[in-house]
Amino acid sequence: MDRLWTPWRYRYVSTAGSKGGCIFCEAAASSDDRGNYVVLRAERNFAILNLYPYTSGHLMIAPYEHVATLAGAHPATLEEMMRLTARAEQALRQVYRPDGINIGMNLGEAAGAGVPGHIHMHVLPRWTGDASFMTTIAETRVLPETLDTTYERLKAALSA
Repeated sequence: MDRLWTPWRYRYVSTAGSKGGCIFCEAAASSDDRGNYVVLRAERNFAILNLYPYTSGHLMIAPYEHVATLAGAHPATLEEMMRLTARAEQALRQVYRPDGINIGMNLGEAAGAGVPGHIHMHVLPRWTGDASFMTTIAETRVLPETLDTTYERLKAALSA
């Protein structure tokens, strides 16, 4: 069995939530979409950029409702979340032309959820070889664009 170690994430995962509030609830309640990197708002969910992305384009779909499990979420919320996930996949393929897409959730702290009390779907483009020497040996991610640039590109693609 192979293992993928991600020690550079420890700093984020070990401090997530330490500021007291839920990052998704705070972003949902704010009208500053640009400042919070909210690229799309729908009826029951919104799409927000990951502040600590694995790759450029890494976004998350989160419900407005603060809910910790899929079973606890309203069925309409889950249906819309999957439709938005498909829309995000399409936008990422259009903007970044990746070799593949990772889509997934981590439910609960033990499963690796950085925000364990609020479900969210990760959607991120991947390229063959994107876990490079810098990532593996130097514990450093090389991202070719700023979050502001990613915001502009994905907001435009998701608004079309």
